[in-house]
Amino acid sequence: MARDVAGKEVCCSAPVPHAAAGVLAEVSEPPEPPAAEPGSGLESSRPRAALAWYLAAVAAGVVAWWLVYRELSPFSNWLTFDILGLSEADRLGSAVAFFVYDAPKVLMLLALVVFAVGIIRSYFTPATTRRLLSGRRESAGNVMAAGLGIVTPFCSCSAVPLFIGFVTAGVPLGVTFSFLISAPMVNEIALVLLYGLFGWKVAAIYLSTGLGIAVVAGWVMGRLKLERWVEPWVYQTAVGEALEDRPDWVTRIHMGLDAVREIVGKVWPYVLAGIAVGAAIHGYVPENFMASFMGRGAWWSVPLAVILGVPMYSNAAGIIPIVQALLEKGAALGTVLAFMMAVIALSLPEMVILRRVLTPRLIAVFAGVVGAGILMVGYLFNVVV
Repeated sequence: MARDVAGKEVCCSAPVPHAAAGVLAEVSEPPEPPAAEPGSGLESSRPRAALAWYLAAVAAGVVAWWLVYRELSPFSNWLTFDILGLSEADRLGSAVAFFVYDAPKVLMLLALVVFAVGIIRSYFTPATTRRLLSGRRESAGNVMAAGLGIVTPFCSCSAVPLFIGFVTAGVPLGVTFSFLISAPMVNEIALVLLYGLFGWKVAAIYLSTGLGIAVVAGWVMGRLKLERWVEPWVYQTAVGEALEDRPDWVTRIHMGLDAVREIVGKVWPYVLAGIAVGAAIHGYVPENFMASFMGRGAWWSVPLAVILGVPMYSNAAGIIPIVQALLEKGAALGTVLAFMMAVIALSLPEMVILRRVLTPRLIAVFAGVVGAGILMVGYLFNVVV
């Protein structure tokens, strides 16, 4: 099961358009080596030959990816202003140029990072994560759980089995919540897209604050001793330990390609929709317009951003282009971060799914603690930055 960029909804595969998956999904099967005779030595050389072929194909794909990526800006200007004849000063021309540049840029970044993380995740299965956290004490366990949430496969439909597996394996409730907060919110795809669009400072701010919320919120919920508000049947569930194979490198590369097909194939419509909204804001919203109600001076902008973000059902790849456009038009960084975190970490659909294992009281505490952390982050960065 794959996790999407918000960690929320990628649980089934879908075909990937070539523009989204890029050259990474184009790796074909290597030619069959000649049949090996017993004792000929060819049997041991087969895996090495296949691995060498795959590594060469991946290296060629990365080089081709970079050559295409570096030409996106000139291509956007050429298509928008030379071929379509739009004016750079015109609102429509500005919006179209934004879309033509950002759509392939975001999809290419998405395909590359999903491929790399798909390989990394072959080392971190949910069962491995459960074993690492089992028996961990709080505080240190909260920090480890938040860190593991970044690299462990997660989606909304896996929240319930992961919660049951963690709790029945002896993982403290607060540590479990640190994982469930970090996994969808501080995911690697969001970080790479933030880095690609805004630079390392904004990506580092999002990483540090997201992990901070996951650690502190999980620790607070552990101190409150809320186990009595977990549905009783959860503790009566027996979870078996599945046997895990150690895949070789060829299999790991296949896992990376499969992740590209599944994740990019699922989220690309949301990505294009988010970029289209961002392009409209970029082209038609006046400069500094957002400062009037999403700027530092509006004290109510942060709670309003959180309230608006909770009922939205999106993912990081879909919401980040909107965030980019909002910042360009004068919105404050803290307000925008609060909005993005609320969309990803406090989504209403995920709370509905968690209702199967948590009582309404515990869900309310969970939303309240995480929401308070997001509000603090929003106000802090509106003051400091």
